Amino acid sequence: MSTLLLWLHIGFAIFTVGPVTAVTMAAPRAIRAKNVPVLHNIARTTRIYSIGTLGVLIFGLAVGMSIGGGVLGRWYMTASMTLFIVAVVLLFIVDRDLRTAVRVLDTETPDDDAKVQNGRIAAISGLLAVIWLVILFLMVVPT
Repeated sequence: MSTLLLWLHIGFAIFTVGPVTAVTMAAPRAIRAKNVPVLHNIARTTRIYSIGTLGVLIFGLAVGMSIGGGVLGRWYMTASMTLFIVAVVLLFIVDRDLRTAVRVLDTETPDDDAKVQNGRIAAISGLLAVIWLVILFLMVVPT
């Protein structure tokens, strides 16, 4: 049973974390180009894959509980889960900024061209990539 849970955990990590990282990093370019249809698609894709990333946490917790022996209490597991929660919160912030950028660029007002959202999304998407890499490091190296 734990093998199936591990496969699901890894599968969700591959098929959700990678795409959500790539799509959030593509958002600033779409904002600068003022390409609202692409930005709308990026916002929808980010929302869907952000929800999908919760499967990584759920199946990771299930694997940890099925192994037993207090594996979830180890320092690197606690650090990974904490970083994962931080990443999910950052994804919610990116989603909010994407919706704001779509709304701002859709109104065609010359006063606001979503520069604030552009900078924040660019910074957070880079930070998200680093967080995912740190989590990957913590899951592989200490064991």
